[in-house]
Amino acid sequence: MRAFVSGQVGLDKGPYLEAVKAQTRLRGLDLEVCHVGKMMYAEAPDVPAGRILNLPLTRLAALRRAVFKEILRVAERHQHLLINSHATFRWHHGLFAAFDFDQIKTFNADVYVTLVDDAQSVHQRLLRDHELDHTLKDIMVWREEEILATEIIANITRGYGHFFMLSRGRSRPTTDTLFNLLFEPGKKRLYLSFPMSHVMDLPDTLARIADFQAAMSRHFTCFNPTDVDEFVLHTKTLKALEEGRSTIEVDAVDGPIALKTADVAQISGDILGQTYARDFKMIDQSDMIVSFIPELPGGKPAVSSGVERELHHAFEGGKEVYVIWTAKAMPSPFVTQTATRVFADTDQAIAHFREKGYIADPPDTAGRS
Repeated sequence: MRAFVSGQVGLDKGPYLEAVKAQTRLRGLDLEVCHVGKMMYAEAPDVPAGRILNLPLTRLAALRRAVFKEILRVAERHQHLLINSHATFRWHHGLFAAFDFDQIKTFNADVYVTLVDDAQSVHQRLLRDHELDHTLKDIMVWREEEILATEIIANITRGYGHFFMLSRGRSRPTTDTLFNLLFEPGKKRLYLSFPMSHVMDLPDTLARIADFQAAMSRHFTCFNPTDVDEFVLHTKTLKALEEGRSTIEVDAVDGPIALKTADVAQISGDILGQTYARDFKMIDQSDMIVSFIPELPGGKPAVSSGVERELHHAFEGGKEVYVIWTAKAMPSPFVTQTATRVFADTDQAIAHFREKGYIADPPDTAGRS
């Protein structure tokens, strides 16, 4: 197994991928991780830390080619190898590629992945770890450039179906998800669909949604739309503008961070557009969608236009569409007409997936699905 993992500056990919390596080796698999940036600095000891992109493009290209030659040699000595790199750079030289196509083609990765994270967390890490002049708009642009360039490389070298976009994860790391993508390709890939804005102030409902997510994650390779949550930036900024406040405070990887209202307002369109596109891309890279519809206080189903749109997109994309409808009210035709199957609870869904052979393990003896 060979993999190429890209992502914008400020993601802190190194420790994340080293955690994947440790997890993999605990399972008896020989995985090596090559960090292109570190290797380039080792190849050029005269270059101060954080200054390598200031080099002329000719020397930068020579360094990169030397490092990739070494990576190809390392790959011959290991059963599995993962490259930690960027796909693009935007620097004083403008926008340029962070790879040479002939070497990427020779490496011939089985899987291409772009890691993503919240803009506020990336911004916080950039302030913490890098002397890099940037704006929130830069962060949004850099992310899209990495996704697009990596997907193009994957489609050209391996064809459709070898590229995945994966969040680092907010409340939980997604290293298990990456492990599954690399080493358990036969495991079904599943997009988790559920209401969000309707239930934010309902702890019991949130707990039921969390139980659903946990049950599915035990058996499938799951993509969770809440692993990147930037919509809160948009909503808090709208409220701050109404109240005349110049800053907002949001949670990020290292704790709360203050952002200028005007800076966030500048990227509100990007937040909405990228959220829409990101969720649909995660559906496209999945085999099926499972949507959990809880019951709200008063008996109404917590179904949103966003959930209905996700179901319809999955249906039109030829995916298997499953709905766990826990409300007493009957589901609307906008749900049932796109659903492969509707279940009354998560246990029914798990039992059905076992019957179809999607889950190989027997029911948990402790009573968990």
